[in-house]
Amino acid sequence: MQRLLPDPIPAIDPGEVYRTDRPAPQGRPWVVANMIASADGTATVDGRSGGLGGPADRLVFGLLRSLADVIVVGASTVRAERYRPIVEPRPTPIAVVSRSLDLDWASPLFAEATAPTIVLTCEAADPEQRRRAEAVADVVVAGGESVEPALALAALAERGHAVALCEGGPTLLGAVIAADLLDELCLTVAPTLVLGDGPRIALGATSTAPATLTLASVVEDEGFLLLRYLAAR
Repeated sequence: MQRLLPDPIPAIDPGEVYRTDRPAPQGRPWVVANMIASADGTATVDGRSGGLGGPADRLVFGLLRSLADVIVVGASTVRAERYRPIVEPRPTPIAVVSRSLDLDWASPLFAEATAPTIVLTCEAADPEQRRRAEAVADVVVAGGESVEPALALAALAERGHAVALCEGGPTLLGAVIAADLLDELCLTVAPTLVLGDGPRIALGATSTAPATLTLASVVEDEGFLLLRYLAAR
C-alpha cells in the first residue's frame, strides 16, 4: 500500500492516513462517508457494494468502523448486505434509517446487538411497525413525512456520538449531501468496469449547488485507489 498524495510514501500503514482529528460540529457528529465505486462509476455489483471490494478496501472499511462512535446506514443497505452487530474491536451501535420500518426485528442486528441498535424513523412510519421496533431497538423519530438528516444527527449527538460513519446506501448519502452535512468522503475506486445501470454512490434531487471537496490523500494498493476528501466549506 503506497501513498501518492500529499507526500509520496512507498509503503504506509493506512492508520497513518485515516487516524486523524475529526472535531464534531456544534450540535451534531462529524459525518464521514465510506463508499466504493467501479472505475465506470457503479456503486454495486448484483445489488451489493461488497462485490467491488478488495483487501485494501476491506482493511479501510474495518479501520473506519473502529474509529467511529456510531454507524449510520439505510434500511435497503442493511437488507442487501445482511448487517450484523459490530463487536470488534468494541461494540459499536448501528443506526438504521428507515421510513417504512420494513426490517427483520428477529435478525441478529436487533436480537444479538451488544450495543443496542438505533432506528431513525419519522412520524409517518406505520404505528404497529414502530411498536415492534421499540421492543428491540432505540427508536428516534426524526422528521414528519421522512427522516430529516439534521434531526437524526442531532439525536445521535445527544447520545454522545461524536463521529458518525455513513455506509450508504446512495439515497441516504444523497440526503446527507443535500443537507450539507457531509464532512468527509472516503471513496475507493475499484479497478473494475461493471457497465449496466447500477446506482451511483449518491442519489437524490439536484436542488443544491454542487458540493466542493478538497482532496486530502490518495493511497494505491493493487490498482485500488483510496481517496479521502474533506468538505470545503
